[in-house]
Amino acid sequence: MSQKYSVNQHLIETLLAWVKSGEIAIPEIQRPFVWDATQVRDLLDSLYQGYPVGYIIAWKNPTVKLKDGTLSEGKKILIDGQQRVTALTAALLGQRVINKEYKSVNIKIAFHPVEERFEVSNPAIERDSSWFPDVCPIVTGELRVSKLVKDYCEANPGVDADLIEDRIELLKGVTKKQIGMIELAGDLDIETVTEIFIRINSKGVVLSQADFAMSKIAANEDLGGNVLRKAIDYFCHLARAPEFAAQIEENDREFVATPYWQAIKWLKQDNEDLYDPSYSDLLRVAFMSQFPRGKIADLVGLLSGRNFETRTYEREIEEDSYKKLTAGVMDFVNQTHFQRILMIIKSAGFVTNTLIRSAGALNFAYVLYLRLKAQYGNDPRIESWVRRWFVMSLLTGRYSSSPESSMDFDIRQIHSRPFDEILAQVEAAELSSAFWDVGLVQDLNTSSNSRPSLHVYWAAQSKLGDRGLFSKDIKATELLVHQGDIHHIFPKNFLKGKGNSRAEYNQVANYALTQQEINIKIGDKNPSEYFAQALAQCESGNPIFGGIQEKADLLQNFKENCIPIDMALSGNLSDYPAFLAERRVLMAKKIRDYYQQL
Repeated sequence: MSQKYSVNQHLIETLLAWVKSGEIAIPEIQRPFVWDATQVRDLLDSLYQGYPVGYIIAWKNPTVKLKDGTLSEGKKILIDGQQRVTALTAALLGQRVINKEYKSVNIKIAFHPVEERFEVSNPAIERDSSWFPDVCPIVTGELRVSKLVKDYCEANPGVDADLIEDRIELLKGVTKKQIGMIELAGDLDIETVTEIFIRINSKGVVLSQADFAMSKIAANEDLGGNVLRKAIDYFCHLARAPEFAAQIEENDREFVATPYWQAIKWLKQDNEDLYDPSYSDLLRVAFMSQFPRGKIADLVGLLSGRNFETRTYEREIEEDSYKKLTAGVMDFVNQTHFQRILMIIKSAGFVTNTLIRSAGALNFAYVLYLRLKAQYGNDPRIESWVRRWFVMSLLTGRYSSSPESSMDFDIRQIHSRPFDEILAQVEAAELSSAFWDVGLVQDLNTSSNSRPSLHVYWAAQSKLGDRGLFSKDIKATELLVHQGDIHHIFPKNFLKGKGNSRAEYNQVANYALTQQEINIKIGDKNPSEYFAQALAQCESGNPIFGGIQEKADLLQNFKENCIPIDMALSGNLSDYPAFLAERRVLMAKKIRDYYQQL
């Protein structure tokens, strides 16, 4: 086996020179600088005292063939150790950093030469003559040692000038201390890089392949990757916190002047939380909508200029890949596109994000919408296609295990064949009669309230306009959006009293969406008792549970909530297992009817 990496010790001054020259690329906003200033202080103190400060990990970009046939030597991308290197450039070179609030700030570290102590600079220290308030101009040589000693001794009478000179020289010697660098070979694929990172990172911090891709994007300033990366970050942050827009406008005027800001600033007025994508989500959707591939490792290769046939790296491929990815990002953040996919998902009954536990299914639904729109324009079938694919992928767990492989297969198909053919083929294979009549019924035999089939059932109720159990007017949609109660049809304490276990009384087929006041009124009653009371209120005209007073309307309500009507009418609600078995069949049928209407 060939060596996958080299390990060397480098002087801090060499590392800083590489950063200044661009030989080592620190991806801008790969992560905001999350260290506290006190951690920067402690890092300098460790270097001053001669303590080890760990290793940084860099991944060398492959050498790229330019259009004229010459070769461009690849830069090193810093993939671990960014916080330490950024701390050093901030404290020793005076470079501004982007903090956790995305504000550009200076970090000044003060040094007390007599006590050999570092501290974060503050107004009190700046007024105290016993401190050097900023080590940066000392370390860089901007201030001469002789003048520093003279001025310090004048401000602090009785101090030994030789001692101060020695301490200053020790401080300047910080840049002569060493730091370890693990340099990963440029020809390694991203899966290997990921594995190496996990194995040698002592903190056990697992970077995803999307992290590596983002590092790759941000490091390529020539093709605007640094600004593209920032646009991705800002969009995802704004989706969760629209008020963050004010900080961007105040602190990043350069970005505000770009087309990216014009494309994403609509989020200032957006408070929708159905889909708050992470940068990984955005990257995957943008990538798959533009390329017939689904593996992020392939994106890293393409952004490096990889020709998958010749296994060489070419500048034209690199440029084209950045151009396509940029187009994909702009498509993703486009207000019309983003709001349209939300509308489509909501029109399938998924009116709250609590119903969507599969980020993969939602991401692929957006990929599908963008891809079909590019292929078919404003074809009215697109909405139905996206709804059906989204629900199908939830019901079958299509993107639950090995999601990248499944997405890679699907997107290759979608790029190459008419979509109606693909959908028909997948439905025939995955949603056969056996699935609806047996598989789905069995899937509902669970006590897990995170089961996708349960969430699809509730979405079906919302889509079909069903009401909560015993409700005259309150719909499932309102109960889902406004967090109505999830009622145990056979009350939990009632079943506990009969010796049923948690897994038994929390069966999803025992759940029904219900108004809180109705749920409270039912309490722990025997279901035979309170169903009989509900039927009796239709005769007496004195409503007890909800406002339904017509028997036909009550039976319709039972149907909407998949209550076995024969059991309810006969008052035979004592056989809990039989009730669950029959209700699962009714729930599966409702889901099937709903799917066919999508």
